[in-house]
Amino acid sequence: MVNPLFLDDEHEMLRDQIRRFVAEKVHPAADQWEKDGCVPREILREMGELGFLGIRYPEEYGGSAMDTRATVVLAEELGRSTYAGFAITALVHTDMASVHLFNAGSPEQRAAHMADVVAGRKIVAVAVTEPDAGSDVKGIRTTARREGGDFVLNGSKMFITNGVHADLYCVAVKTETGGPASRSVSMILVEKDTPGLSVARVLDKTGWRSSDTAELSFQDCRVPADNLLGAEGQGFYAIMRNFQNERIVLAAMTMGEAQAALDLTLDYVKTRAAFGGPLWSKQAIRQRLAMLSARVAAARAFVYATAARDAAGEEVVKEVSMLKALCGELVNEVMYDCVQFHGGTGYMRGTTIERMARDARVQSIGGGATEVMLEEVAKRL
Repeated sequence: MVNPLFLDDEHEMLRDQIRRFVAEKVHPAADQWEKDGCVPREILREMGELGFLGIRYPEEYGGSAMDTRATVVLAEELGRSTYAGFAITALVHTDMASVHLFNAGSPEQRAAHMADVVAGRKIVAVAVTEPDAGSDVKGIRTTARREGGDFVLNGSKMFITNGVHADLYCVAVKTETGGPASRSVSMILVEKDTPGLSVARVLDKTGWRSSDTAELSFQDCRVPADNLLGAEGQGFYAIMRNFQNERIVLAAMTMGEAQAALDLTLDYVKTRAAFGGPLWSKQAIRQRLAMLSARVAAARAFVYATAARDAAGEEVVKEVSMLKALCGELVNEVMYDCVQFHGGTGYMRGTTIERMARDARVQSIGGGATEVMLEEVAKRL
């Protein structure tokens, strides 16, 4: 697991700390979180107290001021927990939602919220996707019109992770800029319990069961104009920039999932007897697991290398798009074979590998579908 070419002792110390937390706090309790449909707030607050929610943020807000490599370690280890719903709950907060507040927020907005975000006292969701617009951000229809010193929001958002229990929502809207579609998108901060904001539906997912997901409704939802995040009409570019961080995080998460599934399956086939010996004695199974292990190791090294380049300030849009496509597909190949080698047991609800296979399916969809990512790569070849 250690890769001294790209990581240093500080990263490995972080990895060890996350693994202890997962072993002590997540594994004993997360089956109940799957049933409840959410991760308890006290767990997120404890993650904040341990510094896991502020890895990339400055010390003035309680963060550790580390770089992309540390984020990759966090995402990989949370993915390795085998509870991807728990993992995505934390990672949306740290690396997909609160980044909009930090990157574009005014000094006053940061001062009002960032310390609580890092401590886990306030949980953040990002609301971009709509019933008719996903990766095509320019196609969103939720509007925000100016009325005096306020914005009034109308529309709906779909598939919003942390949507039920978030305290802060970074919402993508169309504002009246009069320019092209890319310059009509803005980001606005909306606080929980703002009149006009409601959870229209709690969504029931195949996987990521411990991650709360919602459809949000905005009906004449009035917020102060000062809640604008960054400049009006610059939201599209902010979303595109953060997609790079989101996608490398998801790639790292998938490789944690894939490695955990391989480890679990290796243990199983070495002890499960069939036809006079353990399944591990069958050449077809041994070689398939060996090849998958090689491909996961290679993809993980690609994740680390890209994170190191990003931390050094290099432009890695093509590589991140490659990673999102590669890792989202690879984790599903791994899960398919791991379920197969578990036999009937792997198809039973309540088994770890069955849950992991359900959870992994969305990794080739969310955060940029494989087909969208391959087109991004093709543009740059």
